[in-house]
Amino acid sequence: MISREDFLSRLAELRAKIANACTSCGRNPDDVSLLPVTKNWPIDAVRYCQDASLSRVGENRVQEALSKQDQISGISWELIGHLQSNKVNQAVGRFARIQTLDSLKLIRKVQTASERIDQKTSLLLQINAGNDPAKYGFSIEDAPYALDEVLCCSHLQVDGLMTIAPYAPDDPSVARNCFQKLVDLRDKLCQIHGIKLSELSMGMSGDLEEAIGCGSTMIRVGSALFGTRT
Repeated sequence: MISREDFLSRLAELRAKIANACTSCGRNPDDVSLLPVTKNWPIDAVRYCQDASLSRVGENRVQEALSKQDQISGISWELIGHLQSNKVNQAVGRFARIQTLDSLKLIRKVQTASERIDQKTSLLLQINAGNDPAKYGFSIEDAPYALDEVLCCSHLQVDGLMTIAPYAPDDPSVARNCFQKLVDLRDKLCQIHGIKLSELSMGMSGDLEEAIGCGSTMIRVGSALFGTRT
């Protein structure tokens, strides 16, 4: 685990990088939020974030997140990893938002679990905008039907869309094309349905500049803040 001082140094560098990316494309840095990803790191990583006035963190696995939630209070949690059907009842009510609804079956299960506790669940629809067979998510073509399903659910609140770009570290245009497709899809869905999908969760440590240039409102960052585990 890195030291608190190292974390704060990394955080300052990351914020400067985000600000520079925003300046380059004429955006306000305040319009891009940072979601620290604390998966695979101990609870101290969450405490670092909290002490630095970062009010929410992202976790990939339900069980790992629930364990950490039991050790700390005063911070919001977002689920950014694939949600298995058998973990829905455990996840609903414990996360401020689920970013990874990627099937009609999962939408219906989250609706049922939310009804059971009579609590609305905030969510993002995960879109496989890069058409990557290694990634989860609705296809561009199926996204309108997914949104129709969510809008019919009394206990679901859709805030926007999420995607993960295909891994192509030597070709930034791959990520850029993926992110632009998500933006175009969002604009189309908003026009068709007459709603506002304000959150675009796209961009990670390696492609945040491309994401910001395309209009990302949330960057999910783990390794740039905490390093990589060995």
